[in-house]
Amino acid sequence: MFTRTYGKLYMQNSEVFQDLFTELKRYYTGGNVNLEEMLNDFWSRLLERMFQLLNSQYHFTDDYLECISKYTDQLKPFGDVPRKLKAQVTRAFIAARTFVQGLMVGREVANRVAKVNVVPACVRALTKMLYCPYCRGMPGLKPCHNYCHNVMRGCLANQADLDAEWNLFIDAMLLVADRLQGPYNIEAVIEPIDIKISEAIMTMQDNSMQVSAKVFQGCGQPKHLGMGRSARGISDVFSARFRPYTPEERPTTAAGTSLDRLVIDIKEKLKESKRFWSKLPDEMCAKGKLSESDEEQCWNSHTKGRYFPEVVKEGLTNQVNNPEVDVDITRPDTLIRQQIMALRVMTNKLKNAYNGNDIYFQDSSDEGSGSGSGSGCSDGCTTEFVFVGTESPVIGADRSDERAGAVGESLSPGPSIPLLMAALTLPIWALQTPWR
Repeated sequence: MFTRTYGKLYMQNSEVFQDLFTELKRYYTGGNVNLEEMLNDFWSRLLERMFQLLNSQYHFTDDYLECISKYTDQLKPFGDVPRKLKAQVTRAFIAARTFVQGLMVGREVANRVAKVNVVPACVRALTKMLYCPYCRGMPGLKPCHNYCHNVMRGCLANQADLDAEWNLFIDAMLLVADRLQGPYNIEAVIEPIDIKISEAIMTMQDNSMQVSAKVFQGCGQPKHLGMGRSARGISDVFSARFRPYTPEERPTTAAGTSLDRLVIDIKEKLKESKRFWSKLPDEMCAKGKLSESDEEQCWNSHTKGRYFPEVVKEGLTNQVNNPEVDVDITRPDTLIRQQIMALRVMTNKLKNAYNGNDIYFQDSSDEGSGSGSGSGCSDGCTTEFVFVGTESPVIGADRSDERAGAVGESLSPGPSIPLLMAALTLPIWALQTPWR
């Protein structure tokens, strides 16, 4: 569009515009770019090029051009376009980049938690629940519903502690998603950016006499090139304007849908993932699936009959009185705690992004409080967190039983007990949709 409108003049100065879009792309993909400084630099460079084109009968030294750029804020040669564009671009890109980072961090947390190994006490409890009915001659007997709950809440005690921070993380993701649907929709901001830049150029041309006079007054009279060279027909070159922008022409994503609809879909799936970790025992022990719906015709850990112990609450500290799994509540899983911290840091970034702040550029002394200088991510990185976790030895278990096999079918072999791995690999629907 620039080539068609401005022709050779654009081609001779195209690097100014190319650098702008290159830096925007580098920021979005994780580069260390200060958006405000980058946009200010773009308008300063554009002013220098435009000023030379509009006053081509003069010779301008590098020092003179530097003096011109100092008058950008005072002269406002491009009208109000730079201020409005800066507000829209910074908020849109901060929201979009942080949202994508949030999706990646959520996926990484889920993947790492799925690799947490099973403790021996959980192996014993699961084996007793799933296999002991065979030893008693009752192979078709399923566990009692409440019995299954106590076993799974004991096995998934550490995972349940993720829930509080996970829910805050999901809430923050939903807030930023609202930004992507509103006036700071990155698609709606970027698509007409060439139109707005063209409007700024036209404004500069319309006010060229006043701008030149003020610059000559402040920076001095430049040296005239002489009679052999005169001003070019700039007004003719810049007389063409970009055609009006129409929303109907907005491109679609690779999935064939607009960004608005894609964000709506992601938001619904994010909402479905709330309380994911605390609901895992409920999902695994659903009546009629793994556990028996008839409380009198089920395996109660000793024989067929009702299960009388109370169901403990979820979470590590609540397992102190778990009658089925001996859980050491004084030793929380290190890797789980690291994921909780990762979610907390990402939630803080999301809240800042919602308010239009990019903590990537805040003072690094704040890092200790979880609001530091950002990821330090280079181009092309996929996640900004690197976690180091200690893994205990993998504990094997017999998977020949048809019930255990049914729960674990379609799952690749992992750290013992297919039942538990099935719980840890239940779909986190919000993280299944790629967003680019």
